[in-house]
Amino acid sequence: MMNRYSVVLACVGMLFSTAASRGQAPEPLSIVIFGPPSLGAFLPPVIKAQRFDEKNGVAIKFEERTPDAYTAQFNSGEFQLGGSASLLTVGLADIRGVKVTYLFNLFDFWGAVVTSRPDVKTLKDLEGKDLAAAKGTTNYVMFDWFARQLGADPAKFSVINTATPGLVGYALADRAAAVQLWEPAYTTLLSKKSDMRTIDLAIADSWKKFTGSRNIPYLGVAAHIDWAEKNQKLIPKLYAAYKEASEWVTAHPDEASKLIAPKGTPDDQKAIADLIRANDRLGMNVQWASDERKEINSVYAAGKSIAFLPADPSAATIYQAPAK
Repeated sequence: MMNRYSVVLACVGMLFSTAASRGQAPEPLSIVIFGPPSLGAFLPPVIKAQRFDEKNGVAIKFEERTPDAYTAQFNSGEFQLGGSASLLTVGLADIRGVKVTYLFNLFDFWGAVVTSRPDVKTLKDLEGKDLAAAKGTTNYVMFDWFARQLGADPAKFSVINTATPGLVGYALADRAAAVQLWEPAYTTLLSKKSDMRTIDLAIADSWKKFTGSRNIPYLGVAAHIDWAEKNQKLIPKLYAAYKEASEWVTAHPDEASKLIAPKGTPDDQKAIADLIRANDRLGMNVQWASDERKEINSVYAAGKSIAFLPADPSAATIYQAPAK
């Protein structure tokens, strides 16, 4: 009889335990990101609309900032988590004494230079001319490296610095000889002005020659190390939210495009859906940083070769994923 009662009590206890677990409120997280159009703002609307954060036990509040404000507020510790974290920004922060770590990658690098001017055919043609760019971003820093591989001198470009949302406007209005930008702004621009010419940056060839690899980890999610140490159980949940969002986007490009570009025209949204399907320029690649350690160190080496990084970032900037 006692055994039977014990079994009943155990079952009741399990039911209460499960109910309590399901009733636990998701852990709130605040993540700073670039405003759209940007890669850092690509997955957040999907995460929120599909509730991938809450399904994994976290409630994420995404805070949009310009690139310069993002860097200042993340490095100062005002935000402990950054969702527009480029590797070179993380590496530079570490060298300057800000202890941060790259948790996981979201997108591999891709960038472009577009122009409407007939006299601009190569990057070298931009020497002495104006180039609109978001100079505070490391997409521009990586572009600087690729430009040098093609024999151009970025120091001779007359850079008009603007926030990422302004790049499309500069190109549409032809207010500069060329514009340096990346996805999803590039696709948005071409959907509005299809006759823009793209200057070949030879990204794949230059990177293969430099590293022997074609993978270029570029932008992901980073955290202050002290936060990461105190919240180790939350990090896999955060990773799962982004990973599931990326998988959903890949499987539902048309639906995803409406979440990513809610104010865009049907043509804009179709362009985003096509971008997702191809993924060659988008480069969506959600992976733990520790699974791309070799490639990350190659990105650091590129940054050091153009004196953006004055030294080697510490090994701690590459977060070690928990054992599977």
